[in-house]
Amino acid sequence: MPLTLFGSQGSGSAAVEMALRAAELEYRIVRASEWEPDSAMPDLRKINPLGQIPTLVLADGTVLTESAAILIHLGLAYPGHDLLPESTVHRASALRGLVFIAANCYPAVSISDYPGRWTTARTKSAQESVRRAARARLHHNWDIFFGEFSEELERTQSSPGALAFLAVVVSRWSGTRQHLSASSGKASKLLAVLEEHPRIAGVLSQHSLLG
Repeated sequence: MPLTLFGSQGSGSAAVEMALRAAELEYRIVRASEWEPDSAMPDLRKINPLGQIPTLVLADGTVLTESAAILIHLGLAYPGHDLLPESTVHRASALRGLVFIAANCYPAVSISDYPGRWTTARTKSAQESVRRAARARLHHNWDIFFGEFSEELERTQSSPGALAFLAVVVSRWSGTRQHLSASSGKASKLLAVLEEHPRIAGVLSQHSLLG
């Protein structure tokens, strides 16, 4: 049976699609998101009460949520496809990088996108202040990420894996690319190189994320 991926155009599900393709797994996509009222949100909430995407349902019915957890599972379950490094040292770095994005970048994106959820203030100006603060923290965290993990990403340029997939996708949100272009030409060039790789470019194109 194919795996089932709940996701949507331009969302974090793109990173999981990259991994599924790289592992040569059969899967089907069920479109679901909070911003698409005609999508399969009721079905998604039955298996993931938070209603978050991506959510991956395995062939045996096991439900996986959280992008980093899904990518780590796929990397461990399907070795030999370069999703996670074989070397213990490099795998440790990749795992740390995946959790770094999940813990420090994803939350700031959520606050930036939905500032009203993170403050009791109801005025637009107050919520905009929350958004600006979240973006400033997000961009700071990405600066730290590339300071810590650029070497790991560079090492996998010939066959990008889970860390590259998540970094490429999540760094496209909340003005991060514009920030990196101004603050770190090295990071921007590295992301551009990764995005040209077939393991990444095909999914980005389908999600209209190229360019």
